[in-house]
Amino acid sequence: MVAVKHNWGGGARRAVFSPVDTRARVETVVRRLGDAIELGLLADGEQLPGESELAGQLGVSTVTLREALMALRQQGLVTTRRGRGGGSFVSLPEDPAEDRIKLRLAGWSTEELRDLGDHWAAVSGAAARLAAQRTGPDDLQPLRRTLEEFAAAEDPAARSRVYGRFHVELAAAAQSARLTREQVGLQTEVGALLCLVLGDDTYREEVAERHRAVISAVQDGAHDSARELAERCVRESTARLIALRLGL
Repeated sequence: MVAVKHNWGGGARRAVFSPVDTRARVETVVRRLGDAIELGLLADGEQLPGESELAGQLGVSTVTLREALMALRQQGLVTTRRGRGGGSFVSLPEDPAEDRIKLRLAGWSTEELRDLGDHWAAVSGAAARLAAQRTGPDDLQPLRRTLEEFAAAEDPAARSRVYGRFHVELAAAAQSARLTREQVGLQTEVGALLCLVLGDDTYREEVAERHRAVISAVQDGAHDSARELAERCVRESTARLIALRLGL
């Protein structure tokens, strides 16, 4: 496996490696890093910082970090190599089977999906509005790269992963670590489900156009328009999930 380094998504990555909550630290580290891996914020094959450095970034002891890395290895999200050139490396999980994801969707009621969508729309809308007020031209590069990757993604699982990353990067552009972490948590709930609706190429193109419109509004400083566009994109995706859930 070749170590991979990326320089995209600085704001989102800073949120991933910011200090964790003081409660249940092992579980919090596992959730934080695991969510980032499944969303693709940490790339497959990427080498994590050394134990001492990573523990310092997360504000935990090396013992806590080692326990968290052990749990991530058991989940198949991290592999460890010893010796020269060794360390801990990201291991992206295999794409989920569609039947398994449909069973997961069936576990949600339409009311729960609607509530999740409302929360997601509120977070993304607030992030877009703040990004339009705070961001500079250079801060939009991660969003543009993610949009290009989404437009080129072929399989539904990759599309859903990059779709989620777009909303995380939008929160990062708002320069809010708290909103970014909230968005990461939301995407781990809804992200896998979205592969059920993103297999449609026409809808993929529609989402890409909506994301382009969000970026344009943020760039122009049109904060109300940016918020409305981001919320509309989320609500449309949620409506499609609810329609699919009703058809199961």
